[in-house]
Formats: sequence, structure tokens, C-alpha cells
Amino acid sequence: MNDIERAERLKEIFKALYEVNKSVPIVVEGKNDAKALRKIGLVGDIITLHKGEGLYEFCENIDRRFHKIILLLDWDENGKSLHNIVSRHLSGSWEEFASFRETIKILCQKHIKDIEGIPALLERLVGEEVSVGETAEKEDLLMPIK
Repeated sequence: MNDIERAERLKEIFKALYEVNKSVPIVVEGKNDAKALRKIGLVGDIITLHKGEGLYEFCENIDRRFHKIILLLDWDENGKSLHNIVSRHLSGSWEEFASFRETIKILCQKHIKDIEGIPALLERLVGEEVSVGETAEKEDLLMPIK
């Protein structure tokens, strides 16, 4: 897959993620990951895993508050480990949206291993800063910022 095809596929994934995130929160590792998703224009709830509570308490809190979540943790060694732990504790609430992380991981793995690197990767692949959001035209929710 060349960079143009990779960029187009990532655009499709982030269009879909944008729509789902309007009603389903995304769980990420830290504040830089949340900032990266905000930078590309996601507007729904984005919850950071590392905010001072233990993993068990975090998962219990998420399980009480949300019926469904999008689990979007990094795919480096630490991210894989966290994903395994959190996914076990939140079994049944994230699997429906597992394809987001897996597809993003496959499309980005050659270039980056974390969520915070996504805006820079998209910018490099597209040639311009990329944003998703309400300001984008309905038929193209992911578009370059001029």
C-alpha cells in the first residue's frame, strides 16, 4: 500500500470514528493522545487512562458510567500490556469497536506506534494538516485545513 492509499484509508477510518465518537467515548492512555485526537477534530468524550487512579478503579468507574466505549490504546509494548488488562476488565463494552484500533494500528505501524503521532502522520501523508469535524463538508468530514 502506498502513502496515498494509506492516507485515504486513514481518512475513512477517522470519518467513521468521528461519527461514532459523537455518542461513544474513546479511552486513550494519556493527555497527549487526547490532544492528538482533538487536533484532528474529534468532538466526543475522550477519557484518559492515566489520571491518578489505579487500572481496576478506572475500569470500574468506566463500567459504571458507560455502556459502550472505544478502546484506543497505543500499540507499543506498554500500550499492548495496558490494552490486555483494560480489555479484560471491560469485557463486553469495547469489542464492537475493536476494528478502529486494529485498522489504525495496521495502517500506522510502519510509521508510528502511538495515538499522539497520528496528526503528524496524517499531515505527512496528505501534505497538509487534517481535521475532522462539524466545519467539514458533509460528504468529506476529513479535510485539509487551509
